[in-house]
Amino acid sequence: MKKMKWARRVGAPILGLSLLAPTVGLAAEEPTVVTPASDLRATLDQLLSEHYILAVNAMVKDYNDAKDEKEAYEALDQNARDMTPAIESVYGTEGAKMFEEIFVNHNEYSDDFVEAAQNNDEEARKAAEAEVKEFVEEFSTFLSTATEGNLPKEAAAEVLTAHEMDVIEAFDQYVEKDYEGYFTSFREGYDRMYDISKALSGAIVAQMPEKFENTKVDSAASELRSALNNVAAEHFAAAVMSMQTGVMEAPEYDAATWAEDMNTEDFTAAIESIYGTEGAEQFKKLWESDHINAQAELVSATLAGDAAADKEARESLSMFTQEFGMFLATATEGNLPEDAAVSSLRTHEDQVLQAFDSYVAEDYKMSTETFREGYAFMFGVGQALGDAIVKQMPDKFSDSKMPTEMPSTGMGGTADQGFEFEVWMAFVAVMVLASGVVVRKKLSKQE
Repeated sequence: MKKMKWARRVGAPILGLSLLAPTVGLAAEEPTVVTPASDLRATLDQLLSEHYILAVNAMVKDYNDAKDEKEAYEALDQNARDMTPAIESVYGTEGAKMFEEIFVNHNEYSDDFVEAAQNNDEEARKAAEAEVKEFVEEFSTFLSTATEGNLPKEAAAEVLTAHEMDVIEAFDQYVEKDYEGYFTSFREGYDRMYDISKALSGAIVAQMPEKFENTKVDSAASELRSALNNVAAEHFAAAVMSMQTGVMEAPEYDAATWAEDMNTEDFTAAIESIYGTEGAEQFKKLWESDHINAQAELVSATLAGDAAADKEARESLSMFTQEFGMFLATATEGNLPEDAAVSSLRTHEDQVLQAFDSYVAEDYKMSTETFREGYAFMFGVGQALGDAIVKQMPDKFSDSKMPTEMPSTGMGGTADQGFEFEVWMAFVAVMVLASGVVVRKKLSKQE
């Protein structure tokens, strides 16, 4: 089972962008989750973690020849396109085109892994593994050469290899029907993307401190925001994946609900770390009874064609938004207004239901688009609930209590080694765009 990372997962449950409270005018010494450095880290949190989820999801749907396989690849492709502005801002239009041309020749192995698994072709599998090694070798060499050594080849190769292996390991366990192992690996690979976003944003800020107003990506408030991003976004993804596998009566459904339960345990422990045992107990009761359980009941009602049970489940979810909004407002002593909390929770539940309903109706385009919208919505959590918690407990999140130097990033060195801003932005962008080239290859086969 997955070892939960309490130090990173400190926070409370889901909210959204609409809950953001203004922070303009705060004194410089007052802690806040809204800083240029924290904003950068949150942006990378979203893009990189979504890339990982969509990559694994597309391979699994491809393996199963799922009806929404095409939409899954298109979502991964769009995630890649969302990074294009980052490349253009550094290298311009021609530079962005050049990167894509490079990836066309080096990123064909995701589809190859799926085909090898479908055909039980060991030689094809070995060829796909060789393609991964070739890609890591050639791409890390390219980055090192293009940046004149400012991005060491070893550091680039290390992070590329780790990420690729996370995707492949999760896929392999799915193929082997080790579904709990699949979701365990899935969660670990998902977590790694937040480690990477912290390291990359730290390197950028360390190189250009004035651009980011001398704020830090690892302040106590920024750590809280990122931790909230992590558990909130994972909750949304786990909920939608669980409901989809349930209505399809897929063999991994029990493991999917287990993964969702593990996310609930993370939430409960996080609440306890801030509001104590009593607060955690209240949270878990509300979170499970009219929320997680109601979603499972909706799946059962859909399978049974039970309109009355369907209506009851939806009413429970509506009741949850009211009760949980009140809980959050009370817990934060009004720093998070009840009406704002309820409104945001209602939006979240509507997105979960829309993703589910459109999936059942076989409107896979709508289901996939809603998934992406709902996933992005969860990244308001750190900026909203985190802001409320920091305002409630400013002493606990004072920057003066943080270390003066960036810790080791695990990226082959420390974040303050002075990597160029352009280098790191290109690295983030191209890593995500690499998946897009594989997607376009796959889509071209289907047309």
